[in-house]
Amino acid sequence: MASLARTGLLRHSQLMLASKTVPATGRLSQATRTTSILSRQAVPSVLATVPRFAPFSTSAQKKIMPPGPQVIEGGVNDPAPVPKPSPIHGSYHWTFERLVSIGLIPLTLAPFTAGAISPAVDASLVFLLIIHSHMGFQSCITDYFSVRKHPGLRKFCDWTLNIATLLVMWGFYEFETNDVGLAEMIKRVWRAGANDATIGKAEASGLGHDGKLKHLKD
Repeated sequence: MASLARTGLLRHSQLMLASKTVPATGRLSQATRTTSILSRQAVPSVLATVPRFAPFSTSAQKKIMPPGPQVIEGGVNDPAPVPKPSPIHGSYHWTFERLVSIGLIPLTLAPFTAGAISPAVDASLVFLLIIHSHMGFQSCITDYFSVRKHPGLRKFCDWTLNIATLLVMWGFYEFETNDVGLAEMIKRVWRAGANDATIGKAEASGLGHDGKLKHLKD
């Protein structure tokens, strides 16, 4: 409201300065009347040049994403369609998201506090991370790409997300079964600097390859 009031005051002051009108007190001379008539005629042109909003009350318009096509279904007297209630898309989905988020807390802390417990714990951590990320991206697609406005783009984004999720699951499955696993990989990356220092000390002491491996294991 304050910005609108400031904008109205600015427009009024600019119009007064442009028209240079004088309040009608008493009798006006012929020249004054002529000036007043001319100023009234100039008001529309002045309105065209005066900005609609004050520059300090609004920001520049930036069209990051163009608006989608406007789809009108039915007439003015038709009731708005109400989607059929489904607990799978409502309370069950919300509860499942909360359970996944809560389950990630102990599974994330356990490998780094108690060590590598078992491959099953590491696999559970990877699985919940993928499901959590999938639901997050799915929520973004649902919010920004409506089925009513962008049916083709929405279907493309859904299929792209599903395929990407399956590829990530397959990649982590290969990594968990044929390699060291997620928790052990993070530990090795975290201790990479310490391992380099151990190798340097081993080379300085003249140890062979077996000695370097022994220091790394320690």
